[in-house]
Amino acid sequence: MEKIFLLLCLIIIITSNSINVDARHHISKKTKSKKVVNNAPSPIEGNVNEPSPSTSPVSPLVSPVSSPSSNVVPSDPSYGGGPTLNPEEDCIFDVMEYGAVGDGSTDDTEAFVATWKAACQVESAVLLAPVDRIFMITSTIFYGPCKPGLEFRVNGVLMTPEGPDCWPKEDSKRQWIVFYKLDNMTFTGTGTIEGNGEKWWELPCKPHRGPNGSTLPGPCDSPSMIRFFMSSNLTVRGLRIQNSPMFHMKFDGCEGVLIDQLSISSPKLSPNTDGIHIEDTKSVGIYNSVIANGDDCISIGPGCSNVEIEAVTCGPSHGISIGSLGVHNSQACVSNITVRNAIIRDSDNGVRIKTWQGGSGSVTGLSFDTIQMENVRNCIIIDQYYCLSKGCRNETSAVSVGNISYQNIKGTYDVRSAPIHFACSDTIACTNITMSEVELLPHEGELMEDPFCWNAYGIQQTLTIPPIDCLQDGMPLAIGEAVDYSCSI
Repeated sequence: MEKIFLLLCLIIIITSNSINVDARHHISKKTKSKKVVNNAPSPIEGNVNEPSPSTSPVSPLVSPVSSPSSNVVPSDPSYGGGPTLNPEEDCIFDVMEYGAVGDGSTDDTEAFVATWKAACQVESAVLLAPVDRIFMITSTIFYGPCKPGLEFRVNGVLMTPEGPDCWPKEDSKRQWIVFYKLDNMTFTGTGTIEGNGEKWWELPCKPHRGPNGSTLPGPCDSPSMIRFFMSSNLTVRGLRIQNSPMFHMKFDGCEGVLIDQLSISSPKLSPNTDGIHIEDTKSVGIYNSVIANGDDCISIGPGCSNVEIEAVTCGPSHGISIGSLGVHNSQACVSNITVRNAIIRDSDNGVRIKTWQGGSGSVTGLSFDTIQMENVRNCIIIDQYYCLSKGCRNETSAVSVGNISYQNIKGTYDVRSAPIHFACSDTIACTNITMSEVELLPHEGELMEDPFCWNAYGIQQTLTIPPIDCLQDGMPLAIGEAVDYSCSI
């Protein structure tokens, strides 16, 4: 009888331990699956001038944005306090868990904003737009400051509304997605950013012909697709970005930008669809990317310095452009730009510098090294008479252009234009141009067009094909009127 009693006690102890283990396992599962806590203050709430506090503020940039319109950040609709995640739990914030539908027609803007608010408050968080979903969002500003290491990861498709008729009337028509006042952020993924630009391109966005030979201006409010504004230490990697209504990607007022392994594409005739545009931005690296579009492959505006472009394939496009600079008699400063190991094919221009008459400032320290041209018009061009109409007048001041190196540039050119074109200001010559191992042959036929030079000075370290006898030796006798060409960027 005593043995039976002991056996029953042993069974009760074992059963009790088993229940406790199951209970602990159940509580653990509930804790890990819990995604939200009570609402907390969000950095996206409030106005642009007074962002909510953060433990990781962004240092102000010293370089202002020169374009008046680029300083305007439209109001972003408020969706209330977003849920947040316990930092001790998983740091992936899936937009589907914040209400996104991802069917390509439902407006998922509110879900993305709520997810951003939550992720913004957690260090090294990931906002995830998952694969096999199509998310449509409207014009949105993702505000910082945020905790460092934030990643915006698009593995599915993120797209704009279907053209201007579907664009909400209260939204800005100049930009779609804006990342504002962020530091140490990554925009990446294996997915696609779709701009649905076809209906925007059909608008008369550029001057068009009117009755009796007149020229009528057209509306030009078309949104740039992705904009980084007043931000630092940014990485953009791996995405496919296509069919933007206007610029595909724009950086202004930024410092410390890494762009790697992007695919950017839009049709050859799509207007103003620059691939990557930077202005008032410093310390930029653009690598290992393929860009085909209807305007400049990469465009570099005023206020840019220390930019490196390497292993980029452009075309069809308008090539890699510095400018335009000096519009409306403004000062423009660009320095230390390097383009190397690039391919430019089937493009209107190869490597180009373009400035307006009447500007001031300087373009200096540019290096174009090891570039393959394939059927390109204007392979090498400096145009200091850039103008969009016939009404531009010559002026005595100009943006100074000097210390430009062209080395190991080879390939073929479209014979409709001379392969080398140096049209420098009448009063402010282009100086210190260096040509080395430049060999450009006609893409079709045997006729070789002579290079064109006007007030351009430099040296040929090796024989150029075709010969560039018009490049003058030494330095000009006069540097023109007293204009401030100094730049501090």
